[in-house]
Amino acid sequence: MAKLSAKYEVMAVYSMKEGEDAAKALVEKFKKLIEKNGTIESVDEWGKRKLAYEIDDQTDGYYALYTFESKPDFPAELDRKFKITEGVMRSMIIVK
Repeated sequence: MAKLSAKYEVMAVYSMKEGEDAAKALVEKFKKLIEKNGTIESVDEWGKRKLAYEIDDQTDGYYALYTFESKPDFPAELDRKFKITEGVMRSMIIVK
């Protein structure tokens, strides 16, 4: 039986408190995590953008959009990692 997989998109907003290099390091960290558990189609770094509203006294965030394919149980684990990682302000995972 073939393994079931689905396509997902993740929008993540990283904190700029530690600077742009720290945000880029987080983009890379999550890219590697997704590669271990699935197949990345693309990572679109939007870079530093103004937030629609202040989050934790910050007005800017570093945006990244990941498109990938994985087994259906991985996105829950990915979401958990986003929630416990310092420097991740917001993330949202959707099924394409």
